[in-house]
Amino acid sequence: TSVMNRHLPPRNDNLRQSVAQEAARLMAEHGIRDFLTAKRKAAERYGVFDQGQLPRNSEIQDALIEHQRLFGGDEHAQELLRKRTVALSAMSLLADFQPRLVGAVLLGTATSHNDVQLHLFADQAETVSFFLFDRQIPHEFFERRMKYNADRVITHPGVRFGIEDEVVEAVVFSHDGVRQAPVSVIDGRLMRRADAVEVRALTEHESDRG
Repeated sequence: TSVMNRHLPPRNDNLRQSVAQEAARLMAEHGIRDFLTAKRKAAERYGVFDQGQLPRNSEIQDALIEHQRLFGGDEHAQELLRKRTVALSAMSLLADFQPRLVGAVLLGTATSHNDVQLHLFADQAETVSFFLFDRQIPHEFFERRMKYNADRVITHPGVRFGIEDEVVEAVVFSHDGVRQAPVSVIDGRLMRRADAVEVRALTEHESDRG
């Protein structure tokens, strides 16, 4: 009976948790970085079409942390430390633009599939581009939509470049943008940002644990 039960669909009261865990697995093991995409794929697997039974992004984030704790082990810890160390190198390079680390590398959920994400502050994205060009660092432009509240969504420019075999995506805000972070897609709260001092403290903590 126990063997048969493993193949039965989960009960309704467990559906949200099951979908969250599957979405987390897809993000950790298959390189899906978008919460909505992972949620949709997980929902399809379980045949869930009721929006009310779908997990929130924050629930998927919690499941991802748990998945990495259970299955990531030393490999995940070393990958995270490496990405945070690369982030520090990028932040040192771009120190003139008050860099802040954001995203999965800061939150501790990054896998090998996640890029290093920074927020920079300058009069315009071209200023950062000229800076990279002067140092012969190839880069490309992109745009990223950022939500600030229910009625305010702003498209910000960004530059993407490589450093130490990692991709860095740096969104460029105006100088006063340092005072107001956009809203996180994970929990709807202000996005967490960390300066180089905070990131260095994280890497030292991880090194001590290692």
